[in-house]
Amino acid sequence: MVIKNTFLSNTDNASVALRKQLLESCNLHTVLDLPGGTFTGAGVKTVVLFFEKGTKTKKVWFYQLNLDRNLGKTNALNEKDLEDFVLRSLAKENSENSWTINIKDIEQSTYDLSAKNPNKKEEAALRQPQEILEEMKAIDEETADILNSIIKLL
Repeated sequence: MVIKNTFLSNTDNASVALRKQLLESCNLHTVLDLPGGTFTGAGVKTVVLFFEKGTKTKKVWFYQLNLDRNLGKTNALNEKDLEDFVLRSLAKENSENSWTINIKDIEQSTYDLSAKNPNKKEEAALRQPQEILEEMKAIDEETADILNSIIKLL
């Protein structure tokens, strides 16, 4: 089932009740978190939910598809993009892009299943403007020295 990714965390009564029903009457074993642009015209990020009816959910395996390109009408999702997901899903392997949560560990009042990758590396802190300006000045001075050397050779 393909749905808008906010379904996993919306706090309205209908979303909470639907997540509770899904987790208690089905085994939601896999959530595939897709990048924006996967479905033309959707305009939002989507998730694909894999579940089997009749068994209560105990653990959910998440996979966050990270691509090195933007998806769209002329650059669609393809089988190669999903190779790692398919291979890891067989054994529900944890990796940089995949992780498992125990249903006992989620907030039981909201059944929040937000796809927050605990393995995502923290992005480097942005440099201070003064540091950037000093580096630019040093590069400009180096460039001027090189140009002067070239002029002397002519």
